[in-house]
Amino acid sequence: MSEQGEAHKAEESVDETLLPLPGSTLAPTQIAQVIEAALLAAEGPLTVDNLFRLFAIGELDEEEGRKQIRLAIESLQSQCAQRGVTLQKVASGYRYQTRQELSAWVSRLWEEKPPRYTRALLETLALIAYKQPVTRGDIEQVRGVSVSQNIMRTLLERDWIRVVGQREAPGRPSMYGTTKAFLDYFDLAKLDDLPPLDEIKAMIEPALVADDGASADAADNTDEAQGVAAPADAAQEADVSSAPDTEQSTHS
Repeated sequence: MSEQGEAHKAEESVDETLLPLPGSTLAPTQIAQVIEAALLAAEGPLTVDNLFRLFAIGELDEEEGRKQIRLAIESLQSQCAQRGVTLQKVASGYRYQTRQELSAWVSRLWEEKPPRYTRALLETLALIAYKQPVTRGDIEQVRGVSVSQNIMRTLLERDWIRVVGQREAPGRPSMYGTTKAFLDYFDLAKLDDLPPLDEIKAMIEPALVADDGASADAADNTDEAQGVAAPADAAQEADVSSAPDTEQSTHS
């Protein structure tokens, strides 16, 4: 290869590492730079369509633009292999997040106590997630206790559940289902990614046993009002209420 050709090739490889020029055709490295910057600046996950709209006409290939974006995302994901963050796909799109295994160190940035959920809220959320759409009556029938209004209000305010319709029954009770915000929070892209119920029970039960053990001799139902630690994959959750939820048994 001539010296002129080698110089031209070297110039092209350097150009790909430079900041992109708006309006000009972008190299793969430059496309990845734009996507990385957008994901870090965004307040929430971004979809491929969201990212596609960042580029002006001529900056991407006219027919393969979305494919270029997907390839850039794959490249960025592979680059995270040895980093403290991952590029994760969740229900609302793609986002950067810290690795779960580093939570023990990252959590030291905050002085708050480890977040806790009540057993009642965890069970209610699990039933909605796995059995949706369900009514409060459905949940009460399974759990054997009435569902605290505070629990439903908390889940609705966190945008983890929403009303998806009314059942054709006396009173037309509301039916509830989970939201994309719920999937995003638990690092899920779709409901099919939910772990089997047996795995959920294995994750939660040890915490319930440890938490309820001290009060088990006092009363059979006191565990309904005890705070319990969230599962390992929800270790960064905030307190869901300032006071424990109380419920009344539906059994006679």
